[in-house]
Amino acid sequence: MISFKALHKHPFQNTFRLVLSLLFSEKLVRLILFKFHGYFNQHRMNAIEALLMPFLIIVSSLFVKISVHKRNIRESISVNYPHLRQPYRNHPYSNSIRFILQSVFLTFVKKTTKKRATKEKISHHFYDSVNRLFRQFRWFDLKLGKLLRRILSKSKKNPKQSAFYSIADARVWQNKYVKYIVIAFILFLLTIFITIPFSLEAQAIFISFILLVAYSLKRIKGQMATIVMITLSVTTSSRYLWWRYTETLNWDDPLALALGAGLLLAETYAWLVLILGFFQTINPLERKPIPLPRNTDLWPTVDVYIPTYNEPLSVVKPTTLAALSIDWPEDKLNVYILDDGKRPEFADFAKEVGVGYLTRPDNNHAKAGNMNSAMRYTHGEYIAIFDCDHVPARSFLQTTMGQFLKDSKVCLVQTPHHFFSADPFERNLNNHSQIPNENMLFYGLIQDGNDMWDATFFCGSCAVLKREALDNIGGFAFETVTEDAHTALRMQRAGYKTAYINIPQAAGLATDSLSAHIGQRIRWARGMAQIFRLDNPLMGKGLSIPQRLCYINAMLHFLSGIPRIVFLTAPLALIYFNAYIIYAPFLAIFIYVVPTLIQIKATNSRIQGKYRYSFWGEVYESVLAWYILKPTTVALFNPNKGKFNVTEKGGLNDEEHYDWGISKPYLILLAINLLGIVFGVLRLIFGDPSQIGVLVISMGWALYNMIILGAAVAVAAEARQVRHSHRIKANFPAGIRLANGHTLKVRITDYSDNGVGIETEHAHLCRVNDKIELLMSRGDKQFSFTTHVCNTRNKQIGLTLKDLSLEKQRAFIQCTFSRADAWLDWQNNFRHDRPSYSFKEVQKTSLRGFSNLLFHAPRPLQPTIKLLTRLVMYINSFIPKKPIVQNNYD
Repeated sequence: MISFKALHKHPFQNTFRLVLSLLFSEKLVRLILFKFHGYFNQHRMNAIEALLMPFLIIVSSLFVKISVHKRNIRESISVNYPHLRQPYRNHPYSNSIRFILQSVFLTFVKKTTKKRATKEKISHHFYDSVNRLFRQFRWFDLKLGKLLRRILSKSKKNPKQSAFYSIADARVWQNKYVKYIVIAFILFLLTIFITIPFSLEAQAIFISFILLVAYSLKRIKGQMATIVMITLSVTTSSRYLWWRYTETLNWDDPLALALGAGLLLAETYAWLVLILGFFQTINPLERKPIPLPRNTDLWPTVDVYIPTYNEPLSVVKPTTLAALSIDWPEDKLNVYILDDGKRPEFADFAKEVGVGYLTRPDNNHAKAGNMNSAMRYTHGEYIAIFDCDHVPARSFLQTTMGQFLKDSKVCLVQTPHHFFSADPFERNLNNHSQIPNENMLFYGLIQDGNDMWDATFFCGSCAVLKREALDNIGGFAFETVTEDAHTALRMQRAGYKTAYINIPQAAGLATDSLSAHIGQRIRWARGMAQIFRLDNPLMGKGLSIPQRLCYINAMLHFLSGIPRIVFLTAPLALIYFNAYIIYAPFLAIFIYVVPTLIQIKATNSRIQGKYRYSFWGEVYESVLAWYILKPTTVALFNPNKGKFNVTEKGGLNDEEHYDWGISKPYLILLAINLLGIVFGVLRLIFGDPSQIGVLVISMGWALYNMIILGAAVAVAAEARQVRHSHRIKANFPAGIRLANGHTLKVRITDYSDNGVGIETEHAHLCRVNDKIELLMSRGDKQFSFTTHVCNTRNKQIGLTLKDLSLEKQRAFIQCTFSRADAWLDWQNNFRHDRPSYSFKEVQKTSLRGFSNLLFHAPRPLQPTIKLLTRLVMYINSFIPKKPIVQNNYD
């Protein structure tokens, strides 16, 4: 770079260099300067330089300013218009459209990069302004004024002075008649807001006000703000549904009426699930463990059941050894392997480790029959159940049993199902521990919500049940393939209570492949439909209204197959058949649909944001929709049809492959949506100009469906799974003893059932194949394990366990898998949901799905898929992008 100081010393030469640097590349400048260097040295033109110095300084400064200005423009474009770069920079016409769309996007979005403190100040400005207004009047200095100031202020120091707290905590709500009056009044107001007819202008103002209030509440903590947002979502969604039923059906067109009625029924289903979901999770209980009596003589006897059918011994062995290590008096703990596979090696293992081994002459009623058979030979007061791949923590019984001793009516205590291996979504999409998995919403939030209404579901594993309650209902329910939920339902009908403790006390293996995952969900869906027919929670005695609603919502969840297919195909009705399934003007559709969806997404993000990211639920439903459609429909008409299918665990996948069979429904739906967009473009160009608005909405909906289906397609690309043992991340202290006798402190970074990763303070302590002693502790007990170094990377060392005796294996499991704190941070790895970020991740996943199709497609199909992939990526390039955040180090 040429500095201004050097410019004053040799202005002529340096100005020449500056002009060259602006006009030519660096290499060409060096070549020219090399040629003219001798000339400048031989002919020093001091007089000319003196005369031209002012002019040259001005010109050179101008060149510098132009250069800086150009650079600033280029940097601004690269930051704010990132998708105008390669590979689309040579497309002037399409870039003009991208530039316009991005400019509109930046107009509304770029200013949202303010600091959180500023946002909070703006969102609470209303309350502070009203508070200051009240202070102007002496009458408000009375008790009423103080109360209102407490309600409308937000103090960070004292939570009890926060917004809405005074209303929520008032004693008046303890009076049930006041509650009924307030609820009736709220329902009356909702009915008015839902049914009163508005003009489009009034509807726009109404929904804008609701969105403004919702945005104001978004950053306010506390349950009352959540309840207000739920109320707003119920109002907007119900008003939308009322509008759909009263104004948007085309009675003059039979095809449009039939297709529109199908969409309306699907929307009604979605609305019902939304309302029940709000009710179910409005106030999660978050129950805490109850301490046990100090006198262990008061602790009851417990039988531990480990049912197994076709799983290998390598899967069952860690669970059995961990069950033996549970902190409970030995004379009051009995462990049993319930082997429906009747395998001699299991009997030998049970005898060797000292646990019970039970079989039966037949396999009737699958898992429920297996456990009912075991109840005839065991006599514990309580029964703890673990699937054969779920390894319990040693604190399991001490965490759960206090609930039973406190309340004799408690018949079930359920804990979460946690998985230390990635499920097919996480493994195939490579987002394990980055995005909450499919199960996390149920075990992280919904079960806590069920517990609030005394409607905790029994989930078949990681639970303790009271034998007396089981005897009173005739044992485990076997009439359906979901014996667990049906058993809990029967116990609750009998007047027993259930509890849920949201602390993982066991961890197991997730399903091995997408096909196995879908097979498991098919069984759950069929079982819930069977319960709906055979033991409908809405009918019969014994359940409270909240319990009935919680069960109905769970059953409706598994009936989502048909509605999801409807949503994935609905926009094609207008594009292909010119059928107005929403018979309304473009502006009315936009005003009613878009703000309602935004409001619902914002509310769900607030409630579920830690356990389910926005838009991912639609990906999960799309993957399952086609496959649960048939079994649930069949079970509703013939509940006795179908059999129990065992979920396979512990399998391997030697190489990457694409499951074309399982993805066929997604590919068909994807193809018809893509062709719909192409056909829609043709209609925009050559069709009726009056249909442009509704066509654009339909094409946008089809494009959104393509993004969701692209993510579903991505899941079908099965990743390699060659490890017999899954690595589990960890962070706790240990020690090693080297061959020279030196003992050093280390930290365990990960472990499996045959290896450990450690981190040391010093590098190059040992070499591959060196033999060292690994020292770990469980409470006051110390254990040592002989290991061999399998790899070294600076301060990271990988150790392999070899030829451990059963006693050593049991000790190793106690120090790792069975640690009381092994799974406590399972929900702490995820940030709260941000809908824009979540949509961006789904979009990336969708593009990955198209890439997978291209990579795995048969050669004859690759040109077509490549063309379609390029088309999708080209369409995606028009979507506005957030500005690139650059760090400043000045």
